[in-house]
Amino acid sequence: MTDTAISASGLWRRYGPPGDSGFDAVRGLDLDVREGELFALLGTNGAGKTSTLEVLEGLAPATRGTVRVLGRDPFTERRAVRPDIGIMLQEGGFPSDLTAGETARMWAGCTSGARPVGEALETVGLSERAGVRVKQLSGGERRRLDLALALLGRPRVLFLDEPTTGMDAEARRATWQVVRDLLADGTTVLLTTHYLEEAEELADRLAIMHKGRIAVSGTTASVTARSASRIRFRLPEDIGRWQLPAALGARGDGRDVRIATHDLQGALTELLLWARDHGVALADLDARTASLEEAFLDIAGDGRRHDGTTEVADR
Repeated sequence: MTDTAISASGLWRRYGPPGDSGFDAVRGLDLDVREGELFALLGTNGAGKTSTLEVLEGLAPATRGTVRVLGRDPFTERRAVRPDIGIMLQEGGFPSDLTAGETARMWAGCTSGARPVGEALETVGLSERAGVRVKQLSGGERRRLDLALALLGRPRVLFLDEPTTGMDAEARRATWQVVRDLLADGTTVLLTTHYLEEAEELADRLAIMHKGRIAVSGTTASVTARSASRIRFRLPEDIGRWQLPAALGARGDGRDVRIATHDLQGALTELLLWARDHGVALADLDARTASLEEAFLDIAGDGRRHDGTTEVADR
């Protein structure tokens, strides 16, 4: 995967006039998504994800900067770009009195080279619900219908904005498999989601946005490596925390001890050797690397430290 399917350089998107009465939702964003990969764009509410996505999809112009999808400007060259992209918005807004099948047929009539409607509905598990009116579908089923319509044109690039919101666990995992199958066929996917597990399961690379900028990007492993790993345990009543090796930087409350470290193996080795040499049993010992959730919360809770753009090398 060496070719770039989606790129943005110095992207700004502003709402309102210049000056204090306007608002910059996206501020100098740089982004590259390789052909055939799934890139997840994460961030808190108001971070600028949807504003970024709308520009990349060609639904709105950039205030400043350069955007390319499959080598073209998605807004000014929309007619050339549109047949090769699929878009799943946060809310489809389809007529509520049409059935799922009628909605798909209507959409297929507006799509160049559309795949058969039955095939699209079967792909997302809605074949048996084709005759049900949209207003009678569950929230999760409506999201699956949104996905079916985004796939009608067999897109080379697929934009998924919160695709599994409202789905139960089974439907969510079935949707993940649909996305994996698309990736296996060479489709490029740009995903936004509030489900961090979803990003961990699907993304080749990801970025976390904060206040209109990308705070950090890279593989899941490289992003989570920025946050400290954790070691937790309970000391016996006759052992004080002060007796632990000072280099571990142990903290805690009473017998409960926690250690934060960027060298989990080294810290754990030192702790266990100390426990062995002193005949100490460490109750409820738990050691784990940082999670994507911890990395996300570190960024969301510290705007000053992450106000600039940081690229994390892939690992």
